This record gives sequence, structure tokens and C-alpha cells, in this order.
Amino acid sequence: MGSLKKRRKAKINKHKRRKQLRANRHKKRTWQR
Repeated sequence: MGSLKKRRKAKINKHKRRKQLRANRHKKRTWQR
């Protein structure tokens, strides 16, 4: 049970990181323009 909860948290963190990376990419593009 505990391992499953940890895995879920890791998945959520990965998703959040992906969203942050996407946001950073867009920011860089607008900044270059």
C-alpha cells in the first residue's frame, strides 16, 4: 500500500515538472521575440 502511494506521488511530481518545463520553453520564446 505504501509503495503504491509513493509511486502516485512520483507520477504527480513528474507531471508537474513537465508542465513547468513547457511553461519555461514558452517564456523563453516570448523573451527572444
